[in-house]
Amino acid sequence: MRTVGVEEELLLVDGETGVAMSMSPAVLRPFGGAAGNDQGGGSLVGELQREQLETDTPPRESMNDLLADLRSWRHTADLAARAAGARVAALATSPLPVQPSTAPKRRYEEMVERFGLTASDLLVCGCHVHVQIHSPEEAVAVLDRIRVWLPALLAISANSPFAQGRDTSYASYRSQAMTRWPLSGPTDVYGSAEAYERMISEALATEVLLDDGMLYFDARASRRYPTVEVRVADVCQDATDAVLVAALSRALVETAARDSADGRPAPAVPTRMLRLATWQAARHGLEGNLLDPATYRPAPAAAVIDTLLGHVRPALLDSGDSDLVHDSLTQLREGGNGARLQRRTLERTGNLAEVVAAAARRTAGHE
Repeated sequence: MRTVGVEEELLLVDGETGVAMSMSPAVLRPFGGAAGNDQGGGSLVGELQREQLETDTPPRESMNDLLADLRSWRHTADLAARAAGARVAALATSPLPVQPSTAPKRRYEEMVERFGLTASDLLVCGCHVHVQIHSPEEAVAVLDRIRVWLPALLAISANSPFAQGRDTSYASYRSQAMTRWPLSGPTDVYGSAEAYERMISEALATEVLLDDGMLYFDARASRRYPTVEVRVADVCQDATDAVLVAALSRALVETAARDSADGRPAPAVPTRMLRLATWQAARHGLEGNLLDPATYRPAPAAAVIDTLLGHVRPALLDSGDSDLVHDSLTQLREGGNGARLQRRTLERTGNLAEVVAAAARRTAGHE
């Protein structure tokens, strides 16, 4: 069984006004700048902007254990934020206007110096899923084969329809903001671990990037852990949706590894088509058409998600995650993803502050 860990970026907000708060140093001060798990793995740390915190879980085989970890770290983050006069909300962008402030870390300051407004104005929160792999060769084989399915994960997780006080018209505006970085989004087929490493060397040789941590692709081989890191998703309001993304990510990785071992070639889909599919997923989420990964023609989102489930069903059955994924998707279709929840709250209340407050309650498990 491949282990899975999840990193979540959370927004620090004023519990009454909903405005993002520049509070991460104050929130983390009681922990000496970061909180860790004595049992190994798991932490609460700062991020690029002072309006953010990041949590991560230990690697887990069981999705029930992963859910417990996510809820525990969200609770820890919210308690720490409350002690400093703030709350945490699992929102992928700030619905209300904010001028982000860069966290006091030399690397972040260098990013702002080099990339200007791209870095200083960026305030987005993602969900990054780390799935265990067994070799660099397997990692690249997986990346080459999961790339066509990542837009579906974005549609499921979409949770950023509002930004800077405006309706963006997107379900996931975060994914649009990420395209400002020099290297981001979908990737080409690499073909080999050597080609992947050559890509990194050539990118760094341009001296455009600070380091290999700035490969902001939708999925990449981790440089720190023996994992493939699926980075396409928005942070999810409900922790159960994050577990759904994690379970599907593991199933995609396992299916891709099996296909590679059996000699099935990676789909030869041009990256430009993946960009179109990713844009479509960001624009509509689960509310309209996605692009069918077999034909690259519009198809109802529900049909594309069903195609994804058919693709990974053997892996889901083998991991014991099939019922969890089925139940979670049923709940998602009935209740909506984060983007739908935000829009419904605004329709009901007419107030973006209420959108943030509802998200904070859901992040803490109170709705």
